[in-house]
Amino acid sequence: MRTFIAIEIPEEVKEQIIEIQKRLPSFKGKLTEKENLHITLKFLGEINENKIEEVKKRLREIKYQAFDSQLENLGFFDNPNKGIVLIHLTNCEILQKEIDERLKDLFFKEKRFMSHLTIARTKQIKDKQVFLNELNKIKISPLSFKINEFNLKESIPMKDKHVYRNLENYKLI
Repeated sequence: MRTFIAIEIPEEVKEQIIEIQKRLPSFKGKLTEKENLHITLKFLGEINENKIEEVKKRLREIKYQAFDSQLENLGFFDNPNKGIVLIHLTNCEILQKEIDERLKDLFFKEKRFMSHLTIARTKQIKDKQVFLNELNKIKISPLSFKINEFNLKESIPMKDKHVYRNLENYKLI
């Protein structure tokens, strides 16, 4: 089972992200579907049922305060074949480190966690410099939201997208 740990995004924040997606410069690729917008705290990969049960047990032990996060600015992560358009978020790093600590003898710790939300995946950009210049012109209104929980999720590949299913929900205090 392909799994990851994530924070769900409130509906009103998803609506604002959809508006931002509409303003993105032209590219060949794919926008992240509204139902798939989330913040990945840790990608676990393919794991079996026994390991899933151990992960659930350890995640239940986390006692962490609910907190506020905020959309910050747009960014772009590029590699030779593709790229991602993302929105940076605030305040998710400490929860991510707590999760890493709980799972440290089951999975590698993240070397460099960047709290972000992927809003598009690019396959081809005609002129990367023009794309980046246009991307930098898009301003995001500061939008804060409360994070009250995180989830262990399964990623199920379908024909042309992934469907995410909650395996377990963890409330913050």
